[in-house]
Amino acid sequence: MRYLEPLLNNIVAGFGAQRQDNEAREADWRAERAVTGAEESRQGNFSQVVWSVATETMDIKFGTDGWRGVIADDYTFENVRRVAGAIAAYVLKKEDPSRGLVIGYDTRFGSRRFAQATAEVLASAGIGVKIANDYTPTPALSYAVKTLGTAGGVMITSSHNPWDWNGVKFKATYGGSATPGIIAQIEAEVRDGAMPKGKPAKIEEADFKTPYVAAICKFADVDKIAKAGFKFAIDCMYGAGRNILSDIFTQRGIQHVQIRNEVNPLFPGINPEPIEPHVRALQDIVVKEKCHAGFVTDGDADRIGAAAEDGMFVDSHKIYSILLQWLLTRHADWPGDVVRAFNTTRMLDRIAAKHGRKLIECGIGFKYICDLMMERQILIGGEESGGIGMQRHLPERDGLLNALLLANVMADEGKSLGQLVAALQSEYGPHFYARRDLRIANEIKNAGIARAAAKETTSLGPWKILKKENLDGIKFYLDAPITDKGAEAWVLLRSSGTEPLMRIYAEASSPELVQKVLDEAVAFVHEKAPVGTLS
Repeated sequence: MRYLEPLLNNIVAGFGAQRQDNEAREADWRAERAVTGAEESRQGNFSQVVWSVATETMDIKFGTDGWRGVIADDYTFENVRRVAGAIAAYVLKKEDPSRGLVIGYDTRFGSRRFAQATAEVLASAGIGVKIANDYTPTPALSYAVKTLGTAGGVMITSSHNPWDWNGVKFKATYGGSATPGIIAQIEAEVRDGAMPKGKPAKIEEADFKTPYVAAICKFADVDKIAKAGFKFAIDCMYGAGRNILSDIFTQRGIQHVQIRNEVNPLFPGINPEPIEPHVRALQDIVVKEKCHAGFVTDGDADRIGAAAEDGMFVDSHKIYSILLQWLLTRHADWPGDVVRAFNTTRMLDRIAAKHGRKLIECGIGFKYICDLMMERQILIGGEESGGIGMQRHLPERDGLLNALLLANVMADEGKSLGQLVAALQSEYGPHFYARRDLRIANEIKNAGIARAAAKETTSLGPWKILKKENLDGIKFYLDAPITDKGAEAWVLLRSSGTEPLMRIYAEASSPELVQKVLDEAVAFVHEKAPVGTLS
């Protein structure tokens, strides 16, 4: 990996200018020194003193699945080491450190070097480390945690974020997202500046992909997929899932085409998130190559999106619904409740009710689903962003397995992906969904949430608000028209706790109505009128 170091330093040196900061020269200077780890004298340079102090005291807060930051801004080697020290302290206090830890990394800029820095901190604390010998999907690392019986796992990835981000995920002993309780303990260790030392332990390289691939091929019926004669498109989004599905299909003679499987940490033209508009290349290749379906995974391959044979984007809500319907009909003997996040389709409620399964709604973030998987039997759990997991496999979302399972459903039913979606819409009524992300100032974001929650807010645009829920954000159920016994209209406003971002989610019985609801919600967020004047 030494050949990457000049590239690393050159790209990082330009990050400040890329952000068009008013203090571009200062940003470049900070980025170059912070990321390369240069230790220079603080004397005679006031800005260097300020940056050094900021690095030591910056508040590191974990989001829905780990800590993420902008490379050379808050995501620096120094801060990655701080997080690694906190993880080491947690493992030494709460787990069996003799079981060691595993570390994986994705294709993002500098991920291998950040993984190595993490390994060195853990090893210096006396915790043995196995580090991936190649780019590794997050579910493959989680599978290694579970099957090797380690004290946990660390994944260097920023999942679906833009190219200039990176992050750290911690996977607990059971091979899934750390519970909120574990995350809180790690955050506390970060605040305390934990950096434990012990007898230096060994760092070894390991292959985490081969056993993982064998496991997902056993879980899905790949032989049946091969016999079905379908043709597939695979979009790796330049991420850690590169070549995995293609190799599986090639070995079994399954027709397919693969795109964006090269390593390119700039993710040219996209964010590696399996949603529109980033999936346009997949939609185009499906139509061009006359495929029956296309599958796309995000930067660390734990999330999934898809395209039907006509190029129509098939979002995670439809994917989850297809898989749930299949499980409850083809595998009705598999026990467990159904879990969905607060921002997912209510078509799942109808499917679960038809088959007599309990459905549990939880907060947004797979860690909440994983928490439930630790408490009870869960058949399947999923979230809006493409993360779907099955407890029988792992208490973890897995984009690659879900791609195979979609192909498995197609083979079982003898239908293309578009036909499967149409069958769902016919049986359970039309459900359409969309999301908008608003990059807005925190004061606008916070004011919007406050007004949404206020008792005085009783309508949104032309529709009355029938009910409000606040499990994770503020959700309005609207008296909007329903087409063909389809989805009841709802919209959810959710504010990010870590950045100036608000996401607005909506579902209704027609795509036109979804867009109208989103338009009204955006206007509501930017409304200047005080709460008391709202109808």
